[in-house]
Amino acid sequence: MTGDLQFSWELSGSGWATCRIADTAGEQKNFVSYCTDALADLLFRVAGLYGDSSVQRVSFDLEPAEVRWRLRRRGADVDIAIYYFPDMSRSWDAPDDEGTLSWSSTQPRHVFGHAVMEAAQAVLSLHGEAGYREKWVQHPFPVTALQDLRRLHQRDDECEQCQGSPDS
Repeated sequence: MTGDLQFSWELSGSGWATCRIADTAGEQKNFVSYCTDALADLLFRVAGLYGDSSVQRVSFDLEPAEVRWRLRRRGADVDIAIYYFPDMSRSWDAPDDEGTLSWSSTQPRHVFGHAVMEAAQAVLSLHGEAGYREKWVQHPFPVTALQDLRRLHQRDDECEQCQGSPDS
């Protein structure tokens, strides 16, 4: 938990993860499938908020539904909008607004980046790389993506909470 933003990613079975994001206004909870490399995709997109692109998107397969996160950097903040589509096979190229907005929040980038990074680190600490691969099945733990996000977060956000953390 970081301030009023809470984010967790928990492996909940063979090939499934429970993704939860919440703030003081509400929460979004989804059961994400291993059909995509979902945690790696999320880490890379959050890291992308530290670059030149002001908008990042990540899609999670819920079999058969899709949730799509649109992350829009606005100065030091990130607007997070999560859209729900009932059938991923039909929504792949659809504009975001064709989905149903199911959750949104604006958070400081340093808070959001830290929350996602800490959740991924918690998964790695709990399961290790081998245990993650055993439970997630099709994809290894995204070590490089986590290291990239940590490096960018520490560099650009000067995160005091990160001092002494792994890979710092």
